[in-house]
Amino acid sequence: MSQLGIPNLDPKLEVDLLAGMVKVESFIRESIEGKYPLVIETSRHLVDAGGKRLRPLMVLLASHFGDPTAPGLIEAAVVCELTHLGTLYHDDVMDEAPLRRGVESANKRWNNTVAILTGDYLFAKTSQLLADLGPEAVRLQALTFERLVIGQITETQGSTSGLSMLDHYISVIADKTASLLSASARYGAMISGADSKVIEALTKFGEEIGIVFQLADDIIDIESTSGESGKTPGTDLREGVPTLVTLFILASDDPADQELKKRLSAPIIDENLVQQTLQTLRTHKAMAQAKELVQKYAESARQQLKDLPDGPAKQALVELSDAVINRTA
Repeated sequence: MSQLGIPNLDPKLEVDLLAGMVKVESFIRESIEGKYPLVIETSRHLVDAGGKRLRPLMVLLASHFGDPTAPGLIEAAVVCELTHLGTLYHDDVMDEAPLRRGVESANKRWNNTVAILTGDYLFAKTSQLLADLGPEAVRLQALTFERLVIGQITETQGSTSGLSMLDHYISVIADKTASLLSASARYGAMISGADSKVIEALTKFGEEIGIVFQLADDIIDIESTSGESGKTPGTDLREGVPTLVTLFILASDDPADQELKKRLSAPIIDENLVQQTLQTLRTHKAMAQAKELVQKYAESARQQLKDLPDGPAKQALVELSDAVINRTA
């Protein structure tokens, strides 16, 4: 396994990507500097907590289908990561989450107002960077941000279009999670000057792998411990938010699931009951159904790569697909 979490990575490509990620990390920290010490402190909170940096990595990987030295790639990678971080500050307020990336969440450490404004500050910083990347980049960000917001609204509102609960959920995560990974791949391909067919294929791959990432995250929320994932397992149960595994149970006609369905239909307040429910879900047949669906979407993601030029970058994306499925944190 490479330092970037991608198995069997070509050594030269790994060196290039690592060098790029060092630049990204440095520029992230440079970009959040400002005049106000509290804002700098709150902005650094999640930056310092680390994270996978999957979105900037996607930008850099996609750039290897064009010119990976093209100007603007590092800035685009930082735009994607700061956008992601901004949404995390807002998500933690809505979820009342106590932990994020293994540290106390910003809303818990300070308060909701500070967390929301910190997210807004990061969005402002992305706008400054985008201004130098040109109108096409600005347009892509605007469309992506629209999807991020719509995804959050439709999640809050619930299904009103006749979709099943599962189909509605997939549409929500496509907007909330997949849209930014799709944009990350598109930024990298677009700015590096890749062929138009390559740009479209990578955009679709980013979308599909973004769905896989979130579905795998749902499984991690049930199967992992706090130490493994840096998050609080069962957060969605406490909030009464249906995710992949619980949606299969809520759609079940099995009489044996009736009591569990009732429990999953509302927030679970009692901590002992949360832990009992996690244990039940870990061995329930719905877990196997969930993993099967993740594999299906992963295969769909890999299909988007079939017409890309062969080489280390394409193989890295195939390996990344497998790594996303098999991750435990």
